[in-house]
Amino acid sequence: MAPKLYSTPEVAKAVGVAVRTIYRWIEDGKIKPQGPSYPRGDGIVLFWTEADVAKARKVKVEQKPGPKGKN
Repeated sequence: MAPKLYSTPEVAKAVGVAVRTIYRWIEDGKIKPQGPSYPRGDGIVLFWTEADVAKARKVKVEQKPGPKGKN
C-alpha cells in the first residue's frame, strides 16, 4: 500500500498555518517535502508525506509569534 501523500493546502490546514507560511518555510530552508513533485502550468505541485507534516508541526511550535519581517 502506498503511503498517504498530502497537498500543500492540506499540510497548511493540518499544521494550522496559511499556505503562504508553508512556502516561506520552504524558502527559509526549514522544511522540504519528501514526496514527489510535478510541473503544472507555471509552477510545481508538491506532495508531502506524514513525516513532512510532522516536521512542519515542529517548525510551527518553534516559531515566535508576531509578524515576520524581512531580514
